[in-house]
Amino acid sequence: MSFSARVQQRGNVSLVELSGRLTSFETSGLRDTISGLLKRGRNNIILNMGGLSYLDSSGIGELARIYVTVIKRDGVMKVVGLTPKIEEILKITQLYQIFQEFNDEEAALKSFPESLKKESPDGG
Repeated sequence: MSFSARVQQRGNVSLVELSGRLTSFETSGLRDTISGLLKRGRNNIILNMGGLSYLDSSGIGELARIYVTVIKRDGVMKVVGLTPKIEEILKITQLYQIFQEFNDEEAALKSFPESLKKESPDGG
């Protein structure tokens, strides 16, 4: 299964659903997705990692890189849907200390200020 990143808008928050294998061959897909969101001013991001089946060192590095990029743009990146395997990888690499983790997308959405969750005139 190859990697994919599907984006949905909930007001000013972007939900990015990751699936497949995030390896050195696929990191550019994640980078391009996040860069595209940031270029459009969408810097409040929830990564749903529930569909990730595999994460290698390049994928871990890319997650750290995009986190820093989002923060530098005055954004917020939160994660949901960590499988036990992915959660273990984040603990081993100490990344779990920087990512705000939530049980599900709704809990993560509720953690954003109310003003960000309202639908924008362009439909999100």
